[in-house]
Amino acid sequence: MASLTTFDPIQNLKCALLLLSLLKLVLEEEDERGVAHIVEHLAFNATTKYTNHDIVKFLESIGAEFGACQNAMTSADDTVYELFVPVDKPELLSEAISVLAEFSTEIRVSAEDLEKERGAVMEEYRGSRNANGRMQDSHWALMMGGSKYAERLPIGTEKVIRTVSAATVKQFYKKWYHLQHMALIAVGDFPSTESVVELIRMHFGQKSSALEPVNLPHFPVPSHDEPRFSCFIESEAAGSAVMISCKMPARQLKTIKDYRDLLVESMFLQALNQRLFKVSRRRDPPFYSCSAAADDLVSPIKAYIMTSSCKESGTIEALEAMVMELARIHLHGFSDREISIVRALLLSEIESAYLERDQIQSTSLRDEYVQHFLCNEPVVGIEFEAQLQKTLLPSISATEVATFAQKFCTTSNCVIKAIEPQATVTLDELKNAVSKVTCLEEGRRIPAWDEEQIPEDIVAIEPNSGSIDQLQEYSDIKATELILSNGMRVCYKCTDFLDDQVLISGYSYGGLSELSETDYFSCSMGSTIAGEIGIFGHKPSLLMDMLAGKRAEVGTKLGPYMRTFSADCSPTDLETALQLVYQLFMTNVEPIEEEARKVMEMAEEAVRAQERDPYTAFANRVREINYGNSYFFRPIRISDLKKVDAFKACKYFSNCFKDPSTFTVVIVGNIDPAIASPLILQYLGGIPKPPTPILQFNRDDLKGLPFTLPDKIIREIVRRPMVEAQCSVQLCFPVELKNGAMIEEIHFVGFLSKLLETKMMQVLRFKHGQIYSAGVSVFLGGNKPSRTGDVRGDISINFSCDPSMSSTLVDLALDEILHLQKEGPTDEDISSILEIEQRAHENGLQENYYWLDRILRSYQSRVYSGDLGSSFQIQDEARVKVRASLTPTATKSALQRILPLPCSKKYTVVILMPQAKRCKLLNSCFWETFQNTKVLIGIAGLTILTVTLWRYSRSSINPEK
Repeated sequence: MASLTTFDPIQNLKCALLLLSLLKLVLEEEDERGVAHIVEHLAFNATTKYTNHDIVKFLESIGAEFGACQNAMTSADDTVYELFVPVDKPELLSEAISVLAEFSTEIRVSAEDLEKERGAVMEEYRGSRNANGRMQDSHWALMMGGSKYAERLPIGTEKVIRTVSAATVKQFYKKWYHLQHMALIAVGDFPSTESVVELIRMHFGQKSSALEPVNLPHFPVPSHDEPRFSCFIESEAAGSAVMISCKMPARQLKTIKDYRDLLVESMFLQALNQRLFKVSRRRDPPFYSCSAAADDLVSPIKAYIMTSSCKESGTIEALEAMVMELARIHLHGFSDREISIVRALLLSEIESAYLERDQIQSTSLRDEYVQHFLCNEPVVGIEFEAQLQKTLLPSISATEVATFAQKFCTTSNCVIKAIEPQATVTLDELKNAVSKVTCLEEGRRIPAWDEEQIPEDIVAIEPNSGSIDQLQEYSDIKATELILSNGMRVCYKCTDFLDDQVLISGYSYGGLSELSETDYFSCSMGSTIAGEIGIFGHKPSLLMDMLAGKRAEVGTKLGPYMRTFSADCSPTDLETALQLVYQLFMTNVEPIEEEARKVMEMAEEAVRAQERDPYTAFANRVREINYGNSYFFRPIRISDLKKVDAFKACKYFSNCFKDPSTFTVVIVGNIDPAIASPLILQYLGGIPKPPTPILQFNRDDLKGLPFTLPDKIIREIVRRPMVEAQCSVQLCFPVELKNGAMIEEIHFVGFLSKLLETKMMQVLRFKHGQIYSAGVSVFLGGNKPSRTGDVRGDISINFSCDPSMSSTLVDLALDEILHLQKEGPTDEDISSILEIEQRAHENGLQENYYWLDRILRSYQSRVYSGDLGSSFQIQDEARVKVRASLTPTATKSALQRILPLPCSKKYTVVILMPQAKRCKLLNSCFWETFQNTKVLIGIAGLTILTVTLWRYSRSSINPEK
């Protein structure tokens, strides 16, 4: 019988149910490579009790979305099935446990089931054969060399996926899926854990495995006395990188001494990362970024892995710098100040976890129990763990932490790897770089770490407090609005969702859309350049130490219509967060030539890297077709970067955060108004208002982004050289929402996007078995935030597939949408999307981020006219109205109204395909030209290899409400 684990009630609307199986991939024979993963896929197709994707329908009916990596995962040592289930309906919990019970022994494996699922598994395999996948596979083989793990990746081989028989899959399932090797974990807000245990007994009690359990063999990973070196050339790599991976036996966590060792290890990695960050911020750094972490690779071993990204032809310099810092620690250790900083960080983290112990998410508790089952780690509870850390951390010395650097050893059990888009280094050069530093270390010719002086205070001179000119209470949403004496508007809402979280966000109208084309290229780089120099009055490397032990992070963004800042802090660090905001407004960022040069060098490397990436060329062409070729939407080129004026960029950035009277600030979280109000008045109210307005704009007078939507059918293929064939499809429909019932229309768009995503999965994956997943995205953010204008944008469907099937699948997608426009969806479809939306809404009501976003959107809504409560109410009523009206008939009408009617008369399709061989391409071109003269445009596009850096991602632009 599977072992049972439950947990006491916590405040969650959903519970997490997991079925874990100790199913090592090394158990697969050569003709079974990938079968464990195939079984995972087949589980959601059919079991003895559930057929015809009934399980997927059940998940959708309860608001639990089905998609890639959301419901199951196969790794090197286990398979995990996970269901998130609402707990407000007991019958749903019973049904979900029944599903997991079916997975344990009753997965149906027929020839028909297998044939239907091969396409989805194959598409998942194809998706893993990109640059990242190849680099990961190569590194895995190096790390696991000499063991069976080296030849067993979860995805398997293409040959097995395409040809394995149902009999082989069924035999594997019956042999290795055994209840004795499984565990069921249930975590959630249960009224009674006993009732959950009874449900588990009811559904699992009658289950039995087909065969007697087979003992799971142990597969060791052999050590190696010499380091392994590798130069991996990946033509599609995003840049050059260096990895140092040191293997060691994985230790079980059983005793307090084991836990203390884990704390020492964590302190070592934190202290090392602090140093690596400071090295990356030098005037002429050896790498752009570098960090180290511990990773549990497979059950026998773990590894310390240090990874850096660097400029092209800079891998040797990066490697020497990485090994040098390890050697420096070997010789000189860490300073007491460095250790006190990381100690404060760990104490801050455990204090936050302790404060939120009664509000912890199901997923966090779930992970503890997973480790308990897989690694036999004790589950001690946050109270005991917090006490343990507070007791142990003060006793850990700098000398003790430094001894852990000996485990990060480059002389044995180590893999050192350079990754480059084109070969510039040799194995001998890598070996010589390590030998060079080893000689310096042996001769003790490496100096100690040179520490910088750290200022004591973030704010050197305390500001005079402002005052409150106006105060408004909004009782319906329990929020308070203040108009401060400097003109800044502040709204705060006190919540008890998380005891140790306060969120802050501020915005002001007027952004990059107001700039001329000549100024745009420089000013759009303002955030990047200023961030490297320091936007809070201190260098980033110094600020990191100044904030040690404090949880206060502040970031900025320059958008098309707004400039914004945001912060996340604990209640005790609210003053620190507000001090950083104050410093943001008080700092005039002045570029230093060397620092500006470093930023531009990094930007140029990014552009060159994207020129190697087929998907960037694809995204480039998608945007050009859908939005035109204006300067705001076209990608940055190297020639654009060379025109950037760092002084102009920094001056613009500084001016964006200078006039407090233009800003609205929203604060949500566990705040005590008696404590927070004086801090708000001092650090927000104390920001001086400039004598003349700076970048002050009326929202109705802002310029719209220069883009045009296509008014005809465009079908185009983008061909790019690829190491392995990939294919990506984007089907896009222009959308124009008329002013009037705009708020309701925005809600309709949200429901329609979820409906389209569900139907694409039903048709393209479950019916035809040709894709792994499909996504639907909505872009309505290119419009200026007008109170009266129409809203233009698009709805896009995207998926990856077999290149030879791409056009066929596009036509199937169009046919399904056309069918929905003519016949409408089913009652079951409507019920599912309503349930998904309702569950997301209910979860959101218990999250600070949700309330922060809702309040911001209420201020920014076209219906806002000075009364936040009224704007909030109008939006809530619109949501309720749309939900109540969402019948199949109403949805059909919305599909006809919002999408082109029929959908087949106006759309764009862009398909990324591998570059064909020259003769084959010419033959294909002649045939396609004969079939459709419009393809001539696509053929001409094949000669253009312009791949670019997007200014802002599609997902970062939110639809206006």
